[in-house]
Amino acid sequence: MWVPNAEDARVDPEKLKAYLLSETHPVGRAKAKFFRSLGFDESNSAVLERGLIAIIKTQEIAETTASPYGSKYVVEGTITTPSGTLVKLRTVWIVEQAQTIPRFVTAYPL
Repeated sequence: MWVPNAEDARVDPEKLKAYLLSETHPVGRAKAKFFRSLGFDESNSAVLERGLIAIIKTQEIAETTASPYGSKYVVEGTITTPSGTLVKLRTVWIVEQAQTIPRFVTAYPL
């Protein structure tokens, strides 16, 4: 099964810079250490964004969870790092109540 409206999925660029790549964010800094070790940083965050979007568009749902905010979807896949290596990720997306577009929540190594 595919995430509904995956072709319209959105990743807020600020979510990448202020969370996933932030070395000071209380929750995101551990993830930032991982992603930065792969060569991702603020200068190439668009590459990471495209990789995350590619995962939701090309991979089926691994897990679905209902929350008070909407439906959460876990989608696993592979992205290419700036150095050209492949890395497997687990991504999390949400389609909020009364919305139709999947929004990126987080990603971490698989």
